[in-house]
Amino acid sequence: MLLVNTDYITGKELETLGIVKGNVVQCRNVGRDFMAGIKTLVGGELKEYTEMLNQARQIAIKRMVDEAEALEADAIINIRYASSSIMQGAAEVIAYGTAVKYKL
Repeated sequence: MLLVNTDYITGKELETLGIVKGNVVQCRNVGRDFMAGIKTLVGGELKEYTEMLNQARQIAIKRMVDEAEALEADAIINIRYASSSIMQGAAEVIAYGTAVKYKL
């Protein structure tokens, strides 16, 4: 499955199948919060949170691709990511784009 953030694929004529998306809600971990709290005193990257958000994005992408495969798509174009706070300590990450099929 080809994934791109452009609204075209060079050399391909596309048939639009529709919007596909994948999302995940992640919540913080007490152990990570403790370590992050200490890190805020000395500064630097909060690697535990970076890792958690990278993992959340990968899960959202997988779910988006699964939805596109169910439509028998060849690719997903115009991919975007968004995140939002659901409640204190939990955030949603969503990946979305347009599923397309190559015209023959």
